[in-house]
Amino acid sequence: MNHTYIPLGKHKERSWYLIDAENQTLGRLSTQIANLIQGKNQVTYTPGSDSKVHVVVINADKIKVTGNKLSQKFYYTHTGKPGELKTRSLAELLARFPYRVIELAVKRMLPNGFEKSDLAKRLRVYAGNEHPHKAQKPKEVIFSK
Repeated sequence: MNHTYIPLGKHKERSWYLIDAENQTLGRLSTQIANLIQGKNQVTYTPGSDSKVHVVVINADKIKVTGNKLSQKFYYTHTGKPGELKTRSLAELLARFPYRVIELAVKRMLPNGFEKSDLAKRLRVYAGNEHPHKAQKPKEVIFSK
């Protein structure tokens, strides 16, 4: 009879990762970040358990997209009132809020459920090269393109 090992929260330690998004493709980078936040790279990965992984992404304004997504991809927000649907293209969102593009892409790739909001809070995205998390000593992760 096989037993599944489920590590307790006290046996896991927080790990911080730093990712440079410069010249990375949005979709590929987002899937890799989503897998990292869920802890799928760890040996003790268990679905639904806390991985205690935090990810810091820098240079979000220098991300690449393929095809005609800059003009053809749209993001929608709605206030709930009739006629209040707002539409922004990817180009507009990158120009105004470059960090939000990566946040939305990663959040939408996380599994639905009670832990989705908790996992999304562990992602910190910055448009420039600087970030305020140097004290946590994040390990730099380099993804292949």
